[in-house]
Amino acid sequence: MPGRAASALPWAVRATWAVLPFAAGPVLAAALDPRAETLRATASAGLWLGWAVVVVAVLVPHPLGLTTLRLLAPASLAATAVAVATAGSDVGGVPSALGLGATTVASALAVLPETGTWLVNGGAYGGERRHLLRPPLALLAGPIPVAGGLLLVALASGPLLLAAGRTVTGVLALAAGLPLALVLGRALHALTQRWAVLVPAGLVIKDHLAVVDPVLLRRVDIEVLRPAPPRTDALDLTAGAPGLALEARLLEAVPLARVVLGTRRSEPGRSAALRFTPTRPGTVLAEARARRIRVG
Repeated sequence: MPGRAASALPWAVRATWAVLPFAAGPVLAAALDPRAETLRATASAGLWLGWAVVVVAVLVPHPLGLTTLRLLAPASLAATAVAVATAGSDVGGVPSALGLGATTVASALAVLPETGTWLVNGGAYGGERRHLLRPPLALLAGPIPVAGGLLLVALASGPLLLAAGRTVTGVLALAAGLPLALVLGRALHALTQRWAVLVPAGLVIKDHLAVVDPVLLRRVDIEVLRPAPPRTDALDLTAGAPGLALEARLLEAVPLARVVLGTRRSEPGRSAALRFTPTRPGTVLAEARARRIRVG
């Protein structure tokens, strides 16, 4: 059953996005002022463009597609909620509920750990299997959603201001918004490139928030991979992420350069026990066992 559910997930995501224009479109269209034709056309074009970008992202799995999906899925829900609040009475209760329901499902599917695993492995090489690491709690609590919102505002404000006839303000918004969107987009995308990677040789920890360079834990050197006990002495590479951490204990210490969060410094050293936090720890343990890594 887990395998069937995993194989059905991509099609559920794709099907949900395929029906969004029919489910949420009427509510969004009703919220646009019909008297401002240029502004209405620009907003409609932006909505269609965002929808098309996500369709491509879920048809061709790639880590960049995960960034796109997790940025635009919550945005679709927020836009629909605002549209219902402003124009819900003009379209009726059923279309409003349908639009909110469809965008809620799309957002829920986007944040599933299984969705992340599916999309980041679209760019995997050969026998490797990538497993996303959880974001730090300090970023989840505010900076990530704020950055996503600012990115969308930076992209949309310039074209919308120009469509509204505010040429000078629109040009300034474009000049400032595009570089800001690029910086924020790169920062958000970097969070989807933090992985625990099972490879034929063992396990690789790739996390720019915790270590300067990826750390290879050779299968022959791994004494045990297990859920981290409460009072473990393993080196903390979780970057403050919530959830169940895994601990890899080694027969020999490996060299690494640990990132000091909040600074530009790193601390070189060695460790024979490491702790990290994947989004799906049970799946990591199961796949590690299948690759002949000792699991405790």
